Amino acid sequence: MNHETILISGATSGIGEACARLFARAGRKLILTGRRADRLEIIAKELSKTGAEVYTAVFDIRNRPEVEAFANEIPEAFRSIRVLVNNAGLAAGMEPLQDGNPDDWDRMIDTNVKGLLYLSHAIIPLMKNVEGAQIVNVGSVAGKEVYPSGNVYSGSKHAVDAITRSMRIDLLPLGIRVSTVSPGLVETEFSLVRFHGDDERAKKVYQGIDPLTGADIAELVRYIIEAPFRITIADIVVMPDRQGSSRDVRRAS
Repeated sequence: MNHETILISGATSGIGEACARLFARAGRKLILTGRRADRLEIIAKELSKTGAEVYTAVFDIRNRPEVEAFANEIPEAFRSIRVLVNNAGLAAGMEPLQDGNPDDWDRMIDTNVKGLLYLSHAIIPLMKNVEGAQIVNVGSVAGKEVYPSGNVYSGSKHAVDAITRSMRIDLLPLGIRVSTVSPGLVETEFSLVRFHGDDERAKKVYQGIDPLTGADIAELVRYIIEAPFRITIADIVVMPDRQGSSRDVRRAS
C-alpha cells in the first residue's frame, strides 16, 4: 500500500501539516496542496530528507479551474491516489449574523463547502480503480450543533457533514469509502485566522484547557485509513476533556 498516494489539502499548517508529517514517517507517497508556496516548499524539503516521496501544488481550492488544472497535471507516478484528506478549511469572523461580514461568509462557504466539492470531484476519477480508496473529510463539532455567533461557519460544517453522508452513498458503487473526523478545540492557526490576525484574542480561545493538537487529529486519520478495507469508520467526534459541546468548556481557574 505504501506505493499508493495520499493527497492532503491545506497541508501548510495545523492538521494538514501534522497528517503530512505522520504519513511521511510511515513511508507514504504524498501530494500536499495549499496556497502558501513558501510553507509547502519548506515542509516538502523536510519530509524529503526522511526519504518520503512528495509532490506539492500551490493553488486556491476556491478556484474551480485551478483545482481542475491541478488534477490534470498530477505526475503519473502520483496518480494512484488511495486516500484524499479534505482538510482545507477555515473560520472567518465570529459575530452575530446581523453584524456579520458577507465577505467572511463567502470565504467560509467557498473554502469549506465548494472547495471540498471541487477537489473531490476532480480527484475521484483517479481513485475509482484503487483498492481500498477512501476520502476523509475534516469536519467539526460545529457541524453537529450550533453555538452563539457560529452561524455561517457552523452552517458550512453542517454542509460538510451532510455532503459526507451523501458521498458515502454515491461512491458506494465505486468502492470508495467516505469518513469524517469532527474535532472540537484544536490549537492551530484556526483562531488566528478567524479573528483576522488578532493574536491576543486567538490565544484566549485555548486558555484554561489542554486543547487537541494537529497531531492528535492526524492519528485519528491514520486510524481511519489503516482500518481493514471491509470497515468504514463513518465519523469520529473528538473533543478535549474540558470541552462538553461546541460551546461548553470548563476552563481551569
